[in-house]
Amino acid sequence: MKKIIGLIALSLSAASFAAPEAQWLTVDNDVLAKIRPKLNKSVQTLFSAQGASVVKLTPSEVEQLSETIHNELHRCGGFISHESFEEAQNALSFQGDTYFAKSAIFSDYSIDQASKVAPMVAQVEEPSIRSMIEKLATFNTRYYKTETGTKSSEFIRDTWADLSKHRSDVKVELYKHPSWPQASIIMTIEGSEKSEEIVILGGHADSIAGMFGGSGRAPGADDNASGIATITEVIKILMNNNYKPKRTVQFMGYAAEEVGLLGSKDIAASYKAGNKKVVGVMQLDMTLFKGTADKDIVMMADFTNAAQNEFLGKLIDEYVKVSWGYSRCGYGCSDHASWTANGYPASIPFESAMEDLNHKIHTANDTLQNSGGDAKHAAKFAKLATAFIVELAK
Repeated sequence: MKKIIGLIALSLSAASFAAPEAQWLTVDNDVLAKIRPKLNKSVQTLFSAQGASVVKLTPSEVEQLSETIHNELHRCGGFISHESFEEAQNALSFQGDTYFAKSAIFSDYSIDQASKVAPMVAQVEEPSIRSMIEKLATFNTRYYKTETGTKSSEFIRDTWADLSKHRSDVKVELYKHPSWPQASIIMTIEGSEKSEEIVILGGHADSIAGMFGGSGRAPGADDNASGIATITEVIKILMNNNYKPKRTVQFMGYAAEEVGLLGSKDIAASYKAGNKKVVGVMQLDMTLFKGTADKDIVMMADFTNAAQNEFLGKLIDEYVKVSWGYSRCGYGCSDHASWTANGYPASIPFESAMEDLNHKIHTANDTLQNSGGDAKHAAKFAKLATAFIVELAK
């Protein structure tokens, strides 16, 4: 009988969620230029490379940065927090982990699992993806500091655990973070032959809207109930087919993405510190809204692994058979950047080109109805993600 594994790390009191006095950030240069007039004049650019800069901000300035990105630029991310100046500087170094993660080849990208993949892809069901989106959107907000944010992560954990309850080789965990209450979620299918090698499919579990995120209604249907629902559909299909990978497969729902990729940064940094061998990461952040007329799936070419992106394009041609292309989303636009910054290969297939982004995100109007009323677009990403897992975890 399947067990739900207990929390990783001890429960912490509310008093332990205090913010640090200041944070080192690497910030997209375009974003920094727009927010510069709102920052204290004493804030200095300390290092700059690869289209981003290192700055040191107070917690209130970080909140202002996040708010400006959400309200004025209508995009996610744009910055990553770091423990020290040295860590931040290394993240932008042309000889550092980010450079390696973008340019190295981490796996054999052959496509030879059609007998397994094709039947699974045919099992993707739009209604079940839509249902999960609707359930997640009923939480008033999934903001990382709120009670409903905490409860929504527990709901995702319980949903994934129920889908895998018949498997003794599968575990579902809440990954507790020391500085805020919302947990991330990790589901693990242990590999049968190369268990030390890991393939990851992830998306962020939080949502945001209103001043500093926590006070307003934030259904986040597109951003990012759609990504979590798409991942849930992949889990459902793999479990229904009793899928057993040779490499270990992990599914992740990250906390606190909307305020600087905090949850994924914690996890990716811990994997690096533990010398874990991650051979592939896919991020699903917004799969619901079809904003680009002539493209169904758009790969973000910046801060991602070039060889793995090509692999995804081949998977789309082989199994999904829809139009696709490339765009750029800027520095730190989603959780894939946390893995890239720690030296791991990551990709983010997105719902549209960045110039066609859904402008209702980060508001109370990010609803299913405002993204077309169904999950047909998201179903394409479920097919791609299923193919990614089966072809890469062999």
